[in-house]
Amino acid sequence: LDAELALGQVWTQCHSLAFDYSVWEIWGALLYGGRLLIVPDAVVRSPEDLHALLVTEQVSMLSQTPSAFYALQTADALQPELGQQLKLQTVVFGGEALEPQRLSGWMRSHPGLPRMINMYGITETTVHASFREILGADVDSNVSPIGVPLEHLAFFVLDGWLRQVPVGVVGELYVAGSGLAAGYVGRADLSSTRFVACPFGGEGARMYRTGDLVRWGADGQLRYVGRADKQVKIRGYRIELGEVHAALANLDGVEQAAVIAREDRPGDKRLVGYVTGTVDPVAARTVLTERLPAYMVPAAVVVLDTLPLTVNGKLDTRALPAPEYRDA
Repeated sequence: LDAELALGQVWTQCHSLAFDYSVWEIWGALLYGGRLLIVPDAVVRSPEDLHALLVTEQVSMLSQTPSAFYALQTADALQPELGQQLKLQTVVFGGEALEPQRLSGWMRSHPGLPRMINMYGITETTVHASFREILGADVDSNVSPIGVPLEHLAFFVLDGWLRQVPVGVVGELYVAGSGLAAGYVGRADLSSTRFVACPFGGEGARMYRTGDLVRWGADGQLRYVGRADKQVKIRGYRIELGEVHAALANLDGVEQAAVIAREDRPGDKRLVGYVTGTVDPVAARTVLTERLPAYMVPAAVVVLDTLPLTVNGKLDTRALPAPEYRDA
């Protein structure tokens, strides 16, 4: 990250002070002689206005959640002449899983710079925990590459018996090292279930159970697979939302996709897909019935202009509208 921390860089501060991402934005700039640009909330929420501000302020270092950057990417594609005036050196992603395939348009129109850096992180390690530069070959995949741990942390990919799993096998990620928090203040019960004894360190060493499913690649790089707790149970079937999301996201005409389990009527839990783009929702369900088992096909697919985001730039699941179910 030496290039990102060079003197004279212009950093944006786009995130809420209640979101740990802001710690990186503020102190990354100020501790290394950079200029910190506080972006007004109204501008953060307008991809067009943010795009224009990046040009007028000649911003070099931008931190974004993937959801927010996809919207910025669309604004950039609509204003290519303005986009060529960008002076971005680096874009850092964090806060949620990155879908590299969706960066292909941006990387075609902005070859070379900015560098695209994916930094997986958790609040319990104070912002970022790993580093991975996104390269051209990565955009062929929708798997989020999260790279290698930062120097002050160690990663362990373990099975249910806390045994390290082989390369290529999915396990749960545990994080140890000097960057780890001591626990949750006033929550000894929660701390004891998340901060557990580390069998790979010295006496008294702890590691944090992230709840994230990952696998090591043969290249020594970590890939994010999904959440251990993203499984839902509907009518007795265990369903991995990530698998349904992947099928929905790969449909022709789909730009962004989200899948949640809704319980709009008590006791009647159903899968619902939300998409942006030109896809027809009825046709989307028809194609999904050919690609997924019947119990994994969403009960409804809803087309939206944009997916709603929280103030932290993550998908706002509570703002997703209830669909009009067509009971079959």
